[in-house]
Amino acid sequence: MSEIEKTIEVDVPVSTAYNQWTQFETFPEFMEGIKEVKQLQDSKLHWTAEIAGKTKQWDAAITEQEPDRRVAWRNIDGADNAGDVQFEPITDGRTRVKLHMVYDPEGVVENVGDALGVVSRRIEGDLERFKSFIERRGSETGAFRGEIQQPAPQGASNPER
Repeated sequence: MSEIEKTIEVDVPVSTAYNQWTQFETFPEFMEGIKEVKQLQDSKLHWTAEIAGKTKQWDAAITEQEPDRRVAWRNIDGADNAGDVQFEPITDGRTRVKLHMVYDPEGVVENVGDALGVVSRRIEGDLERFKSFIERRGSETGAFRGEIQQPAPQGASNPER
């Protein structure tokens, strides 16, 4: 398993950053390689992405969601991946966004890419694009303020910290 942690500061209030992050279907607008995210239920997402030149699809469960604080997920099927995003207010108008992810690269190409830091750089770029996206807009495209607490699906990895 590989692990990545990245942090970025965005010039919007914590509620704006959190609210935008919960709009999962907008992820293709700032996440490289993500073709589509469909929210099937409050706690279930279907992802389509291009990874190492191949189209991959998988379902993920939101395992924890606490407004203005944290969103955590685990895959339900496909390659193991799990993680969380934390939101910390720095000032009334500035927020620290921390992303932590664990994943299992599949095949030679993904393992080589992982060893070369491709995934780490992609996630860093995704956070930079999220920053530009939300700061340019100045407001979120929507919000989900509900809480989710559920056990992890069987067979999913555990991003314990």
